[in-house]
Amino acid sequence: MTRIAASARIHPMAVVDDGAVIGENVSIGPFCTVGSHVVLKDDVHLISHAVVSGKTEIGRGSRIFPMAVIGGVSQSLHEAGEDSTLTIGENCTMREGVTINCGTVGGGGKTVVGDNCLLLANSHVAHDCILGNGIIMSNNVMLAGHVKVGDHAILGGGSAVHQFNRIGRNAFVGGLSAVNYDVIPYGMLNGNPGILNGLNVVGMTRAGIERATIHRVRRAFKQIFEGEGNVRNNAAAIREEYADCKEVVEILDFIAADSDRALSSPFRGKA
Repeated sequence: MTRIAASARIHPMAVVDDGAVIGENVSIGPFCTVGSHVVLKDDVHLISHAVVSGKTEIGRGSRIFPMAVIGGVSQSLHEAGEDSTLTIGENCTMREGVTINCGTVGGGGKTVVGDNCLLLANSHVAHDCILGNGIIMSNNVMLAGHVKVGDHAILGGGSAVHQFNRIGRNAFVGGLSAVNYDVIPYGMLNGNPGILNGLNVVGMTRAGIERATIHRVRRAFKQIFEGEGNVRNNAAAIREEYADCKEVVEILDFIAADSDRALSSPFRGKA
């Protein structure tokens, strides 16, 4: 049974299927389509010509611009119409032409986008991706399936991320970059193939990290990637030295964690 709050505003040329749940002060503009399993929380705004389908929940205060398709079935070759979901957090903005797919049963069954994310025109989030809070995806960014992106990461226009990759918190990916391997927290990656150029110092400063801490993270970065041993051994060797620096520990934990992909470095991908 459809539940539509009394304060919701639905244009007469919009289509809201039976079973949808529409919260307070929701605005649904002309030529929008809302599926039968969709939940729009309070203050969501569908401007016009937007499609929201599947088992999709859109958080409070989020905005969806024209031609966006949110909650479509995955583009996986193994898609068989299984039961899966998409959850989008509060105060997210999905600009023109954005596409976000539901998950697949084989990949965990859910796609998740956190709070306060900004997805610019024609960006794509594939099945089973897990995005944190405060992420910016510039125009035409493409995330393949099963990608994980940490809080406050920024992906430059036209960048493409290989399936199963991880991008750490506060990382920066330059425009038109090819992300073939995992990117550490606070890392900066550019190029095709993508090379880890160093640290996202501007982003760290904007995040309120003190200059002295940034210098320590820089020193740890050199020890990890320029040391004589392999990256994982180098990271393990400095853990005790940086036990009191949560930013370095976050990088070390990221490197030590199990992953389906190798690690981006200043050298991987160079001829």
